[in-house]
Amino acid sequence: MKRTTVDLEDNRTAQAVAGEHDAHLKILERALSCRITQRGTVLILEGEDAHVDKAAAAVGELVSVIRGGRPLNAAMVESLTEIAVSPNGKAAEVYNDIVWSHRGRQIGPRTVNQKAYVDAIRRNTITFGIGPAGTGKTYLATAMAVAALASKSYGRIILTRPAVEAGESLGFLPGTVLEKVDPYFRPLFDALYDMIDGERLSGLMDRGEIEVAPLAFMRGRTLNDSFIILDEAQNTTPEQMKMFLTRLGFGSRMVITGDVTQIDLPGGRQSGLVTVGEVLGDIVDISFVTFDQRDVVRHKLVQRIVAAYKDHGDRELERRAREAGGEAPRAAEPSAR
Repeated sequence: MKRTTVDLEDNRTAQAVAGEHDAHLKILERALSCRITQRGTVLILEGEDAHVDKAAAAVGELVSVIRGGRPLNAAMVESLTEIAVSPNGKAAEVYNDIVWSHRGRQIGPRTVNQKAYVDAIRRNTITFGIGPAGTGKTYLATAMAVAALASKSYGRIILTRPAVEAGESLGFLPGTVLEKVDPYFRPLFDALYDMIDGERLSGLMDRGEIEVAPLAFMRGRTLNDSFIILDEAQNTTPEQMKMFLTRLGFGSRMVITGDVTQIDLPGGRQSGLVTVGEVLGDIVDISFVTFDQRDVVRHKLVQRIVAAYKDHGDRELERRAREAGGEAPRAAEPSAR
């Protein structure tokens, strides 16, 4: 057994670390399997040596985030604790990276992979974010695009995605082009409204500084001075993926997001997101970042749902392989470097 103390130095920091009714300390105790007692500005950590060491490291990261100006809540404490005890996990580095702020709300990475994703977008002209729903792929990319537009790093934002999910042709849907694609683009609009006031967003769209269009409308264009996001890229064919990537113009940046476990292409057609890693994996200035259920930043139950579906899919592949008398095929994943 080990007993150590951590001096938080001031009451404001001590209150923030403890949380209302010691809620944060209870999260730390459950996650780190040690006893935590607060005496004024001092925390007393008791338990197995390894657990106490991890708890001390986690508390240190929490303090760094608090002193960096970010308010804590229970979900953040859970995420920060997971980061702090992971190999090379630096929670403060993750949480103190603010991509965009709007009406007092700070948007930034909340997991190690999300931090790597944000950094990859900053460093590379083309970045692929591949992983399950709820991992922040599109939301973070949109926040970075809005920040880049606000700083005048780019002249416009272009948001696009293939409109195949509902199995309907755009030509048969009523209304203008924008009204036709609205159901497909609602997640992107929701993200934009989280980051930009409605009246200003309408003005930016009217002036063409933010453009939302189906992927089919990208053909034949050259996109200069633009921050371009392709969402739901698992529903592109290899030909469509090539078409989109070759729209890249001077002074532009692209982010491509998708989930290779949710391919909705008709007739079992091959996904361009599955093959693109094999084609482009060795090209400089193109980065691939892969997310998993640990990066899901929605309700904790979503992490369990994603993991359960993955486990079920793996078991189903094994069952089919046994019935066929062969080796279990691997789930489709893009090659990534």
